[in-house]
Amino acid sequence: MRSWLLRGSLAGLVLTVVLSGVSGCEKPRPQVALFGIDAIPARLSEWHLIEVVDGALTPNTGVVPYDLNTGLFTDYAHKLRTVWMPVGTSAIYGEEQFEYPVGTILSKTFYYPKGDDGTVLRTDSFADDYAPGRAGEALDMARVRLMETRLLVRREDGWQALPYVWNQAQTEAVLEIAGDVSRLHLKAAEGDISEFNYVVPDANQCAGCHADNFTGREISPLGPRARHLNKQYTYRHGSENQLVYWQKIGYLSGLPELDSLPGLASFSNMDLPLEARARAYLDINCGHCHNPAGAADTSGLMLNHSETDWRRLGLCKPPVAAGTGSGERLFAIVPGEPDSSILNFRVESVDPGAMMPELGRSLVHEEGAELLRQWVAAMQGTCL
Repeated sequence: MRSWLLRGSLAGLVLTVVLSGVSGCEKPRPQVALFGIDAIPARLSEWHLIEVVDGALTPNTGVVPYDLNTGLFTDYAHKLRTVWMPVGTSAIYGEEQFEYPVGTILSKTFYYPKGDDGTVLRTDSFADDYAPGRAGEALDMARVRLMETRLLVRREDGWQALPYVWNQAQTEAVLEIAGDVSRLHLKAAEGDISEFNYVVPDANQCAGCHADNFTGREISPLGPRARHLNKQYTYRHGSENQLVYWQKIGYLSGLPELDSLPGLASFSNMDLPLEARARAYLDINCGHCHNPAGAADTSGLMLNHSETDWRRLGLCKPPVAAGTGSGERLFAIVPGEPDSSILNFRVESVDPGAMMPELGRSLVHEEGAELLRQWVAAMQGTCL
């Protein structure tokens, strides 16, 4: 059972949460603190969400890690995602979006596996990132380089985005409302090194992506939705479906039967159908803008998971505006011809005037681009 205490003034409300049942062999930690919108701390550690404990970046009690079936690509960075809710509250299930309670804090820590030569490593494997015996829950600081931790905090009037940047000593992350840029060398398994700028978006850019309803311009979480969360996760106590676990611990109410829940594919799971993998990839990477209410609604190109009209998905669809952004190609998707398709041109570009997504990457996601090439190449028909 959870209990809670309130302290502070309305100008700088701090909610301190005490969860019972902490193992007696674990050193007690300061409890999660929820700060008022006008009392945001400069240091991430003051929230007590995730902290370095015994050489591992570890979520606090009640701060629950989670993962997505297919995640947004961010220059091959790995991500440790967590959710925390005030005691006595829970999110209410919705197929498209959960109704998160006021005080919910979502965190996403971006990091890279670390090489001995000072480079960061390009790898799809997460197994070696975690501390021994803490799979899925605590990052081994000897093996990773932390870049940033982004918070989304649910306020009375909506979500607030807060970017924190980790220092070189890897001891603290500091609030950087204006964002940040780091020059990195990314080393692939075969030894090739890519030099690039890792960009931490400013607060306004965070809002640009997270406002998937462009008219309302309200920030909302993109990842922790039913179709992305419906998967197994390896917790410290064992593997369990994330949605079922959230319900069990009181973080989710109104959950329908598991068999009826939506779930997107993992884009990298080669055992799943090509189209399911490609549509999942487009939904998480492009659908927050390319949907009927998104920032790209005037393009007429709808890449959200629920779209069923192939013309709106881009098949033989001409661009609204020609130019460098189209690569001089005539249609968004030409069946069987990725080299003639605007969609493939834009996801394979790093030109700021052509690349898609516009924010969040400096590199081409080679695996994602190849998936979309295979998807388009497998299509039948002609645009003539």
